[in-house]
Amino acid sequence: MNTIDLRSDTLTLPTREMMQAIAETKLGDDVYGEDPAVNDLEVLSAKMMGKESALFTASGTMSNLIAVTTHTHPGNEIILGDESHIFWYEVGGVSAVGGVVMHTLPNSETGELDADMVSETIRPKNIHYPDTALICLENTHNRCGGIFLTQEYTKSICDIAHSYGIRVHLDGARIFNAAIAQNIPVSKLAGDADSVCFCLSKGLSAPVGSLLCGNQEFIGAARKRRKMLGGGMRQAGIIAAAGTVALQTTVNRLAEDHDNARQLALGLSSIPGISINPEMVQTNIVLFETPEAVPAAEFVKRMEERQVRLLCFGQRLVRAVTHRMVSSHDIAEALNRIEFLIMKL
Repeated sequence: MNTIDLRSDTLTLPTREMMQAIAETKLGDDVYGEDPAVNDLEVLSAKMMGKESALFTASGTMSNLIAVTTHTHPGNEIILGDESHIFWYEVGGVSAVGGVVMHTLPNSETGELDADMVSETIRPKNIHYPDTALICLENTHNRCGGIFLTQEYTKSICDIAHSYGIRVHLDGARIFNAAIAQNIPVSKLAGDADSVCFCLSKGLSAPVGSLLCGNQEFIGAARKRRKMLGGGMRQAGIIAAAGTVALQTTVNRLAEDHDNARQLALGLSSIPGISINPEMVQTNIVLFETPEAVPAAEFVKRMEERQVRLLCFGQRLVRAVTHRMVSSHDIAEALNRIEFLIMKL
């Protein structure tokens, strides 16, 4: 049997055009600002996000860490969701490295923070309190099943933050998925935030990298913070070149991943014992619950034996992510193997 790997869209491999760009690009020293491929990628990224400037980083985790530590000072507090990627999967870096306190609020099932709760959580000035310095949002929202935030919602939170003199960072690792799903320019989703980052190495299929975007002053400070964290990658154009190709050629095809995710969700909904609401699948992430008698870890292990790779996301929760390396035919075959396993239980 062929292996159908649905663990993550980070499994995407670069296209032939990306590999050609990697082989042929002209290189320079990016720390001195002399790598033409990095410079081109940063200019293109800033333009697409509607920002003044951009910074190429090694990963989304690095972009988020640079953003938070550039917007804040040690002892500050940031507000973010209790299901956010920064809180769950980035090794507590903003606290360990940046010295900031993470104040979590509940994410709704649609990935949102309640606006009234955000307002109530912002600290008044008091000698006893850490200063609230930043609010972090996530679009699309990983742990909420790839749900997207709308332009209107993001603006509403940014308006609250800015009224208090607080900035907003948008973790937009999959923000192009959000834009394609809503059929709007990505700049509209990023425009109200003070900074935004996005990943090249997920659905866009580039091998490495993330971009952090904001105004010139912010990116200037972020560039120095990147150097502090060891992110000055010298001839980084060898990977940046693939990122430029990704932005020019793979954004629109994300709709195919969304179609495949809906195909998977609808198929799962017809399998007895599987619990899923297909209407909650908006982009390329599918969350579903296993039958009560089978913990998610056991289900994932048994599907691995059937060459379908999934991710355990909770006691009974499983995540599947569609991407360029998985076809509609693969989705149909994965559903057949899942149904066969359920019938054998």
